[in-house]
Amino acid sequence: MQRRVYVPGTAALLVALLAGCTGGSGTGEGDDGKSGDSGSSTAAAEPGKYRTLPEPCGAVDSSTLDSMLPGLKDIEDAKQREKAYAGSATVTYDTDRRVGCRWKSESADATHHLLVDFERVVSYDGTVSDDTRAQELYRTKLREAGIPEPPSSGSGEGDEGDGGGGDTEEPEGSGGSDGPKGSGKPGSSDKSDSSGSPRAQGAPAAAHASAKKGDGAAADEEPDGGAASADDGTPAGYEPRTLDDLGDEAFLDDVLTTAASATRQRTVTVVFRTSNVIVTVSYDEQPARRTEVPDSKEMQDNARELAENLVDRFDD
Repeated sequence: MQRRVYVPGTAALLVALLAGCTGGSGTGEGDDGKSGDSGSSTAAAEPGKYRTLPEPCGAVDSSTLDSMLPGLKDIEDAKQREKAYAGSATVTYDTDRRVGCRWKSESADATHHLLVDFERVVSYDGTVSDDTRAQELYRTKLREAGIPEPPSSGSGEGDEGDGGGGDTEEPEGSGGSDGPKGSGKPGSSDKSDSSGSPRAQGAPAAAHASAKKGDGAAADEEPDGGAASADDGTPAGYEPRTLDDLGDEAFLDDVLTTAASATRQRTVTVVFRTSNVIVTVSYDEQPARRTEVPDSKEMQDNARELAENLVDRFDD
C-alpha cells in the first residue's frame, strides 16, 4: 500500500488556522469588555454635580448684609453705600473653579468683615470622582482648623464609601430637631454630654486652643488661654465643632484673637461641602473698645443662617 506523505509546513498552517477560529469566539465586535473578562477597562468615575458656580456678590441679600454688617445702612453717601452693599469680588484666575466676594463695614462701635468663597473641585484622575476629591479637600480644611474628626456612627448613613477602611472622618450625627435646620445647633435636647455640649466628641476648648498654637502668626495673636479660653465669651455648646444638616458635611470654627490695637477680634468660619463644591463663610468683628468681646453666639447664628441660605441656593 502506498504511504501518503504530509508536509510539515502544511500541518503547521492548519493548526494555526484552527486556533484562530476557536480563539476568536467571545472577542468579536460589540463585546465592549462586558463579558467579565479580566482585561476589561475600569469604569470612569462620575463627574461632580456642579459644572458652574453662582455669582458670589449676588449670593447674599441686603437684609442679611444689614444683619451681619450693621454699618452699611448708616453710610450717608448713596454711591458709597451702594458700592459697599455690592461687595468686592476676590481675585481669581478661573471663575469656573473658584469665586468669592468680600464686604466691609465700619461704625463707631465695631468693624465687620464678611467673605463668601465658592470652590468647585475637579478631579483629574479618571478613577477618582469629583465628589471624592472635594471630600478629601474638605477634611484637610477640618484638620487645619484643629477640630477633631468625629468617629463613624457605624450606621453607614451619609457615608461616601469611607466606612470600612479605618477612616473615621465622617460627620457625627449629633444634632437635634429642636434647633433651626436640625443638628449641630446648640440648644437641641439630644445627644448632649455631661457638660451640656451637643457633641461629646466635639472640640473641647483646651484641645482646640492647643491645636491653634501651631498655626504660626495666628497663634501669636491669641490672648492668654488660646483661641477658646475660658474668658472668650463662647457659651457652652458653641465651641468649634462639626455640623449636621448643612450640605453633605460641615464644620464651624470660632477664634478670638487680640488685634494690634489690643482690641479683641472674633472670627467665625463656616465651611460646608455640597457634592463637588466647598463653600466658606468667614465673618469677623472687631469692637472699637478694648474691653468689649464680640458676641460668639450672635456671630455664629448669623454665619450659620447665611450658610444655610447658600445651601438652598445650590439646591435650587
